[in-house]
Amino acid sequence: MPNPLRIVISGGGTGGHIFPAVSIAQEVQRRYPEAEIRFIGAQGRMEMERVPAAGYPIAGIPIAGFQRSALHKNFGLPLKIWKSLRLVRQHLRTWQPHAVIGTGGYVSGPTLYVAQRMGIPTLIQEQNSFAGWTNRLVSRRAKAICTAYPGMESVFPAATTHQTGNPVRPAIAGMPRISEEARRAAKEQLGFDAGKALILVLGGSQGARAINQAVEAAEAGWRDSGHQVLWQCGKFYVDALEARLGEVPGRRIQAFLDDMVLAYTAADLVVSRAGAGTLSELCCAGMASILIPSPNVAEDHQTHNALSLHERGAALHLPESEAFVKLAQTVEEYLHHGEKLETLRDGARSLAQPNAASDIVDHLQSLWSWKA
Repeated sequence: MPNPLRIVISGGGTGGHIFPAVSIAQEVQRRYPEAEIRFIGAQGRMEMERVPAAGYPIAGIPIAGFQRSALHKNFGLPLKIWKSLRLVRQHLRTWQPHAVIGTGGYVSGPTLYVAQRMGIPTLIQEQNSFAGWTNRLVSRRAKAICTAYPGMESVFPAATTHQTGNPVRPAIAGMPRISEEARRAAKEQLGFDAGKALILVLGGSQGARAINQAVEAAEAGWRDSGHQVLWQCGKFYVDALEARLGEVPGRRIQAFLDDMVLAYTAADLVVSRAGAGTLSELCCAGMASILIPSPNVAEDHQTHNALSLHERGAALHLPESEAFVKLAQTVEEYLHHGEKLETLRDGARSLAQPNAASDIVDHLQSLWSWKA
């Protein structure tokens, strides 16, 4: 009887945790086509749709995060944690994986915790420059910790910590340096004027109210200056924005962008949240970007991410509290100074780590006892 490699991956809540998980799964499957890869996600969260869409089975557990702003909503949390731990143990006993990977989000906590106490080797993939409390708690028993940023040995065990970068989708990891000819062609393919600058707005997988408000205030002026806007606003905002603003030449509003290679190729400048996965993509694509981190995420990790790039000349950091007032003029300033755009592009490209998924699986291979 064949003995297939069995891997369990857990992570989710946002695209920033899901896309790296899928990229790692794809790399495992590229090396071991017969491998059995299963996911554990949080019931009702986006991984329950995105992971099956990528071709992998997923089991949901009823875990939820701690609500800091509404403490009364945490009364049922202990029961959810107990149920989640019990379900994870049942899944792992049934699947008998050779290794378990956690890519972040509160769902990965119980999965890694149970796996470690069952003696299953675990690997943590930490996307941010400031580690979340869940990964800190389970890091002591992890066999390997793969980080996106340097200096993480200050919070993780140095002997098991490796800087690999964040996995990004292969099509983005393999993007060449974008020529002006390619940029013009991509604009035409998207239906824009090839001769005008294109601003790409990314609010994250859920959208971002503050960015949408700042862009709404600024985009008419940008178009008056001869610029164009491709605006990914998120599914919660698209209907209201389209109803309020209507359709005009030089601006396209979309809930989500499926072809990010085409969008990055067309864009002269990106306005974006500072989720770890997005920043890794921006570096691999060599994009000039203005980062507006969300101040409402755990441990304010998006601000740490943005500052890490800003301080190395790879992006411009603009605090959310200043975005409504300063975004319009900041975009104009950079689009009118091509040398500033090129400086940011060069800085981003210098930080790219396109082989992250491969490097992570290299470390993963050293953990398991599986033999073909």
